[in-house]
Amino acid sequence: MPEGVVTGIIFAVTPTVVVGLIFWFVMRAIMRADRTERSAYAKVEAEERARYEREHGRPAPAPGSAE
Repeated sequence: MPEGVVTGIIFAVTPTVVVGLIFWFVMRAIMRADRTERSAYAKVEAEERARYEREHGRPAPAPGSAE
């Protein structure tokens, strides 16, 4: 293949690859942040449930119940 064709192919494919990589990094960051946030929330909720059980001597009510 002539050199101009190879250069054209590279210039044609590069933007797609770069946008794909940016999308992948952004989605990866979002997924990691969500996983970290859920883990932190679960830890705080477990601590609060344990505190409630210590103070009231009974299991904590289910989330969303009106007690």
